[in-house]
This record gives sequence, C-alpha cells and structure tokens, in this order.
Amino acid sequence: MKNLRITAAATLLSLLASATWAQAAEPAAPPATPRVDARQAIQDQRIEAGEQKGTLTRREQRRLEMEQKGIARAEAHAKADGTVTAQERKRLHHLQNKASRDIRHQKHDAQNAKPAATPTP
Repeated sequence: MKNLRITAAATLLSLLASATWAQAAEPAAPPATPRVDARQAIQDQRIEAGEQKGTLTRREQRRLEMEQKGIARAEAHAKADGTVTAQERKRLHHLQNKASRDIRHQKHDAQNAKPAATPTP
C-alpha cells in the first residue's frame, strides 16, 4: 500500500513537472505593434506606386526598400525580448518618419524612371 502511494505521488509529480515545462517551453506571442505594421504597409504601397508611375528609378526603389527592411529588423529586435518599450516605439516611429520623408523626396525629385522601350514595327 505504501509503495502504491509513493508510485502514485511520483507519477503525479512527474506529470505536473512535465506540464509546467511544456508551458514554459511554448514561445510567447511577440508583442503587437499595429501602428508600426500599418505604417510599414502604407510605405510599401507608396514605394510600389512610385515604381508603377515611373517617379522612382530602380536605384531609388531599391534604397527605399532596403530602408524598409532596416525598419523591419529594428522592429524584430525591439520585439525580441517580449516587450516593446516606449523608447523602442519612439525609435521605430522616428525611423518611419525619416523613411516617409525619403519616399516623398525621391518620388518628387527630378529623376524619373526611363520609360520602357516600345518595339517599332
């Protein structure tokens, strides 16, 4: 009888420990940054529109896209510890403000993409 109680207690403890470990092993969802994500999407659309209209050269487009990737990396870095602090949010917004100015500047400068050559019959 005593062995049965010890076995039952050991089994119960091992189940409890494995359940606790499994919960600790599950990764927590990264913190949400909806304003940053929405703004990234809008800026990506602005770059795409500049490409479609021909107001961005290929080089300008690549540079702006690299800037957007840098912001995405900064966002991932801010989320890495499971919390996005006010200071990290401020930095992300600062980076996005600069990117927005860069997009506007590049779309409205004197450089335009060369029109595609049309085949002559």
